[in-house]
Amino acid sequence: MGNTGKFELATLGGGCFWCLEAIFVRLRGVATTVSGYCGGNAINPSYPAVCEGNTGHAEVVQVKFEPALVSYHKLLEVFFAIHDPTTRNRQGYDIGTQYRSVIFTHSDVQARTAVETIAALNTAHVYNNPIVTEVLASEAFYPAEDYHQSYFSNNTDQPYCQAVVAPKLEMFLKKFGDRNK
Repeated sequence: MGNTGKFELATLGGGCFWCLEAIFVRLRGVATTVSGYCGGNAINPSYPAVCEGNTGHAEVVQVKFEPALVSYHKLLEVFFAIHDPTTRNRQGYDIGTQYRSVIFTHSDVQARTAVETIAALNTAHVYNNPIVTEVLASEAFYPAEDYHQSYFSNNTDQPYCQAVVAPKLEMFLKKFGDRNK
């Protein structure tokens, strides 16, 4: 399969956007990733405002992908494997609505795929607790400040990256190494 030039967007929130971006940028079939904010009520939110928890935005990564190379379902497989979708408004020590598990869908097909994926994971009891991931229609997406883009690649020695992002990336490579670029 080669590059068809036909792309779709996926907008996913599962904790800190640095973790998601570091993984999805490595996934075969993904053209670009942009860390940003979605699902809130402020226009052009800033990182400090989102961190205060008053804007309602989630930290998300917007993934531009080529469905001929990686299906939306395969993106969701990775998404659910790299974060805990059973904790409301938290991922590890990151606590707040900005860290919620959420899928912002860009089509009816994506919405149906997300709902079916969650149902299948719950039915299979993949997790000890029910999945609390929200599935919402896509809302305004605001790219995060420039210093958040490619954060892990640019800051691998930063303590958060070493303690949180790197282990998630290692898990991705172990479980989905065949999908790595």
